[in-house]
Amino acid sequence: MLFETLLTNPIFFLRTILIVVISITLHELAHGFVALSQGDDTPKRTGHLTLNPVVHMGWESIIFLCLAGIAWGQMPINPARFRHKKISNILVSAAGPILNLCLGILFVILLNHNFSLSSGAWLSSEFLHLGAYINLSLFLFNLLPIPPLDGFHICSEFFPELKQLEHSPFGLLALAILFTGGFSDSLSLLVDGIICQFITSVGGCFS
Repeated sequence: MLFETLLTNPIFFLRTILIVVISITLHELAHGFVALSQGDDTPKRTGHLTLNPVVHMGWESIIFLCLAGIAWGQMPINPARFRHKKISNILVSAAGPILNLCLGILFVILLNHNFSLSSGAWLSSEFLHLGAYINLSLFLFNLLPIPPLDGFHICSEFFPELKQLEHSPFGLLALAILFTGGFSDSLSLLVDGIICQFITSVGGCFS
């Protein structure tokens, strides 16, 4: 539970909350702006083209993040308004994960150039590593072809027969199986491995 770290490591707790909230907010905004470019003005009409994280996440998600380290966001989209149904849906769905990938790469680049910063500073190497770790994790996780994740919407455009699973219990069941089956540990190892490939040459990796 993330909340336990508030007492044992409050800096890590605050850094995590800050990075996750910003990352999810920008993730949802990426969906919204690309949807707008594809002819759907729903994000604008509903007031979701804002940097206010409460609009994108809601208090329930933010509270759950503080307690359990799990959060989610939402951007209202109306695919019926897209100019090009299939291509537009793929672009809009991919926008969020790509935004997280770009943030992750940015954090890794900064980490490469600031690896020797003091560990007590907010913009320390630990902060940059955490930013890279969270965003690369969000990128990979959201590409899983499981509803309601972005990867499912992308995959279902190539395999339309999958669309029938969108509103079924399959998604929640699949996610539950993944996280109880050690998926989060495997994802963590994969992301840390990716980050370490970038930073080994300038001083080593975080364990």
